[in-house]
Amino acid sequence: MNFSDIGNALLVHLRIVFTGIFFGCLIGIPIGSLLREHKTISQIIFTIVDIIQTVPTLAMFTFLMLIFGLNNSTVIFSIFLYSLFPIVRNTYTGIKEVDKGVIRAGRGIGMTEMQIYFKLELPLAMPVILSGVRLALISALSIATTGVLIGAGGLGMLIWRGIQTRNMKMMLSGAIPVSLLAIMFDILLSILEKRISRRSK
Repeated sequence: MNFSDIGNALLVHLRIVFTGIFFGCLIGIPIGSLLREHKTISQIIFTIVDIIQTVPTLAMFTFLMLIFGLNNSTVIFSIFLYSLFPIVRNTYTGIKEVDKGVIRAGRGIGMTEMQIYFKLELPLAMPVILSGVRLALISALSIATTGVLIGAGGLGMLIWRGIQTRNMKMMLSGAIPVSLLAIMFDILLSILEKRISRRSK
């Protein structure tokens, strides 16, 4: 094992995580935005994502590997599903909390509903949305690590090989980068949330 092996595992890990989160944002933010005007539908959708969130990771892997097989795709789709809960809920909450006076002012100057959404609602809700993305991202790092159980690559593979061979150095070569990534992303996104929040006030 050398730095090249760790670097390759890190790249695979990040690709799995960011692909899942990307699709989570791509689907979750529009859903959360649309639900703000549909209370009954929102309750149904929230119930569905709540149920998904309660399914243990290993059980989710088992269900999905019947479709995708034993590979990275199963882990990516799992991350996508688990990311929907914080992203959809925070998008919904963030947009619902936008000051109605700002919306009325936008309509008063002739803005269309699309302009109001993209220029007012979405920017003002972004700190809350980013909070949901941050939670999803931290969770995704953990899910990607356990993906080694179904043949996925990434830093979890180094940890698993270290456990099998009782090689503490190899275990730490996977565990330390995962921990540092979680801390780094948490700090960076928290800073970004605060900066955007200050600008939107």
